[in-house]
Formats: sequence, C-alpha cells, structure tokens
Amino acid sequence: MKHFSYTITDPVGIHARPAGIIVRAVKPFASSFTITKGDKSVNLKKLMALMGMGIKCGDTVDIKVEGPDEDAAAEALEKLFKENL
Repeated sequence: MKHFSYTITDPVGIHARPAGIIVRAVKPFASSFTITKGDKSVNLKKLMALMGMGIKCGDTVDIKVEGPDEDAAAEALEKLFKENL
C-alpha cells in the first residue's frame, strides 16, 4: 500500500472540473484508490462521491493506493495533485 497526504491549494477546492480530472486519471489503473478527509473516505474512481466530500482550499486529504500497479499509480496521482490542486 502506498500513502501520501496533500493540502489542497486550488482556491475553489475539488469541484467538478478537478474531480473529473482525478477520476479520469485513476480509471486506467487496476489499484484501488481511497481519499480521506477527516472521518469521511470515498473511492477516487467515483466522481459524485468525490465531489460530495466538499474538499476546499486548505483542507488536507490522505490518499491510499493499493493494488498490483500501486507504485506507478501513486506516483502519477501525486504528480496530478501537485500540478492541478
């Protein structure tokens, strides 16, 4: 299992556009992805669940990646977060 934390810097947080980017980025991987904010966790492959988390600028989220391609998947996702969020 791979894990990283990230503090959202996008002024509007994770709304429809960045949520769509995240979901499209993780779909090709076989690994499972979980994002956690506080006591709420959702599957990153589920667009509406991700948008429903209400993640705003300044929130710190934890990302867990687990599966056969977790190394590449975690690296790609962390890069995506740094470049877009």
